[in-house]
Amino acid sequence: MTSTAPEARQGQDAGEQHGPEPTSWQRRLRRFGHSPRPGIGLRERLNPPYTRPGNQLWAVLGVPPLLADRLVRWAAWGGPLLVAAVAGVLRFWKLGSPHAVIFDETYYAKDSWALINQGYEGAWPKDVDKLILNDPSQVPVPTDPGYVVHPPAGKWIIGLGEQLFGFTPFGWRFMVAVLGTLSVLMLCRIGRRLFRSTFLGCLAGALLAVDGLHFVMSRTALLDLVLMFFVLAAFGCLLIDRDWARRRLAAALPVDEDGVLRPDTKVAEHLRLGWRPWRIAAGVSLGLAAATKWNGLYIMVAFGLMTVLWDAGARRTAGAVRPYTAVLLRDVLPAFVSVVPVALATYLASWTGWIVRNSPDRHGYFRDWATTDGKGGSWTWLPDWVRSLWHYEHQVYDFHVHLTSGHTYQSNPWSWIVLGRPVSYFYEEQNGCAESVTGKCSREVLALGTPLLWWAACFALVYVLWRWIFRRDWRAGAIACGVAAGWVPWFLYQERTIFLFYAVVFVPFLCLAVSMMIGAMLGPAAETGPRYELGLAKPDPSGERRRTLGAVAAGVLVLLIIWNFIYFWPLFTGTPIPEDAWRDRMWLDTWI
Repeated sequence: MTSTAPEARQGQDAGEQHGPEPTSWQRRLRRFGHSPRPGIGLRERLNPPYTRPGNQLWAVLGVPPLLADRLVRWAAWGGPLLVAAVAGVLRFWKLGSPHAVIFDETYYAKDSWALINQGYEGAWPKDVDKLILNDPSQVPVPTDPGYVVHPPAGKWIIGLGEQLFGFTPFGWRFMVAVLGTLSVLMLCRIGRRLFRSTFLGCLAGALLAVDGLHFVMSRTALLDLVLMFFVLAAFGCLLIDRDWARRRLAAALPVDEDGVLRPDTKVAEHLRLGWRPWRIAAGVSLGLAAATKWNGLYIMVAFGLMTVLWDAGARRTAGAVRPYTAVLLRDVLPAFVSVVPVALATYLASWTGWIVRNSPDRHGYFRDWATTDGKGGSWTWLPDWVRSLWHYEHQVYDFHVHLTSGHTYQSNPWSWIVLGRPVSYFYEEQNGCAESVTGKCSREVLALGTPLLWWAACFALVYVLWRWIFRRDWRAGAIACGVAAGWVPWFLYQERTIFLFYAVVFVPFLCLAVSMMIGAMLGPAAETGPRYELGLAKPDPSGERRRTLGAVAAGVLVLLIIWNFIYFWPLFTGTPIPEDAWRDRMWLDTWI
């Protein structure tokens, strides 16, 4: 096979060197048919090709060349769709179980139902959850406005599932499960584009499919999985935009008399890249992320800085002497306009129900503030809804930064990466369990990442940082950016009540990091092609042994992660197990 290692056939955004100029004697020899030995040219550095399985693999499998080409083309989408199908089956299996309102579903399921029915959240009476589970048709939607502390986009999405399948556990979990499944598909395609390898892309998606935290969050009506989906979508859009911009640069560069693409300072520093629709799509996604939970704003800033570095790297590779100046003059303003105003408009659009529903007897919380308590002042020239929404947002911000009340399952963000304190969403003890030594069975839904995957990710993050800092690998930097954007902001609020399940927003980037590390474990394949067939390249037994050992180690790691997911399956799904078997799965005291 050709190499699946992420280093293979890839350029770097920072510090790339242009291909060597032909010397005078090489020019003279051209007339006699001389051609320089092919290397990684400028076009390949701007737009690296995808790796393909080598001919030896297909020969061993007995696959004809024509069929092999078709299978390779099919795998680009067929592989991700297959992985996503498996993830979907897992996530929709008994989705309505437990038949209960678990953890913070008590807020979001009811708020979503109110949004769908009347456009704003209502003030639900206490102890209404049991009535909803018994007969939701007998529970009216409260018209009194309810005070909520998160924007409405995620709840609109949850409410869509309730509109389709009713005000039931399956209904309020349905759309979250859909987004969880689609995020696996997206990660397969994102990983394929990032690593230029279908294998590594599908591996990243498969790891996400068997991560316990992502799995549990995909089966629970909370906002964090919705936030993760839009963050991942924005990252994918920016990745596509990066490839598009580099192809545009490559198309504008000159070609020499040998048909080789050459760098050009004028083109690299002055070319305007024009309409970039994928950046607008990223702006919509980031706006929906912020309209789900406010920490999407931090991610918008981080991704914005990342794309500036990408553009500078592309222009440097194309020949720019002052790439950052070129980016400042040609790219920064269009990028800002494509993302920030679009994200703001998307955010405001998510409040449409709250804005338009404004009658004396039916209106959202604080909707009438500008015409009651907020009368007067120097901002009365603004529409009432703008002033009321600004006041509401200020009150919500004050709530979030002062949320310091203790909680049994709160945790410090330092402990997240090692799964120090997972959150128990649901626990039920059952007596009369004949299979248990104690005579009891335990039933729990625990928001716990697959331990071996997360602990492997600790080493993978070290490798990613090394690749980024010392090898200046843009892919490692992109992965590190995704992790940092979802994790680092929480260190600013360590006195606030926060939970490990917030980490689901950067779980896809942990899976990309592990996939990248596994690609490095596999290493480059032995050389194939015409030079090998002509005897100009000799087989390297030590390289083959190294790759075999790497493949065995990588395979063992992946199988152990899958086994670990299966082992903790009862704790992810609320399946009753003997109490002693439940205790066997409490690997750390802090998990209880």
